[in-house]
Amino acid sequence: MNPLHATILGALQGLTEVLPISSSAHLILVPWLLHWQESGITFDVALHLGTLLALCAYFWRDILELGLNFCDSFSTNGRRSSAQRLPFYIIVGTIPAAVVGKLFEEPIEAIFRASPMLIAIFLVGFGILLAFADTIGAKRWKMERVTLGAAITIGLAQCLALVPGVSRSGITITAALLLGYTRETSARFSFLLSLPIVAGAGILKLGHLIRHGMPAGELPSLIIGIAASAIFGYVSVAFLLKYVQKNSLYPFVWYRVLVGFGVIGYLFFFH
Repeated sequence: MNPLHATILGALQGLTEVLPISSSAHLILVPWLLHWQESGITFDVALHLGTLLALCAYFWRDILELGLNFCDSFSTNGRRSSAQRLPFYIIVGTIPAAVVGKLFEEPIEAIFRASPMLIAIFLVGFGILLAFADTIGAKRWKMERVTLGAAITIGLAQCLALVPGVSRSGITITAALLLGYTRETSARFSFLLSLPIVAGAGILKLGHLIRHGMPAGELPSLIIGIAASAIFGYVSVAFLLKYVQKNSLYPFVWYRVLVGFGVIGYLFFFH
């Protein structure tokens, strides 16, 4: 992969992994439309590591607090506080997506990489579902009101993110909104819940790369991809968490619908 493609796809990953518009859809559709070659395992590693760096850089205080609360929870004799329960809820909420991802990631990718039409349909369909959740959600509960049941429900919803066009942040924010959480809490919990999954995926793909070796000349693209993904991912997290404090998610819904119908129109008239 050349440096220009690495920069563009890294930036796309950083932006679309965080915003509720589906990174996997963009990383399949953009190379397909531009007739680029497959990125390969090296660049998959770059994308995941870049996203992980962005999330860790932005949420380092949250991560530190979660770790301390996790340790403190074992020293309490009585009932745990909401802050002490939160790390366990994130662990429990991560399990469904980890299991489903391990079992079904490869067959799902094989199906959808060859079907831009299905990706477009899911972009539109889950965009409309996001609009529905943003409209009817009570938006009254904050992070301290996250429960075990909510964590499991949002974690189960995260399993759908394996399907290109759904969006990990999109489906988890949708689920949290439907459960009555505020937009900011929904987005923040979504990102915290994604951290173990993104880290696990990056580690697994990095292990694969170490075992099989890096193709000659791929190191510059790897570094560029990681940097672009990390920079744009950090900016996207900061933007989204500030944006949702006072604004609806409808701009992302309209974007998903326009892109989805644009791809469908292209397939019908030009492809």
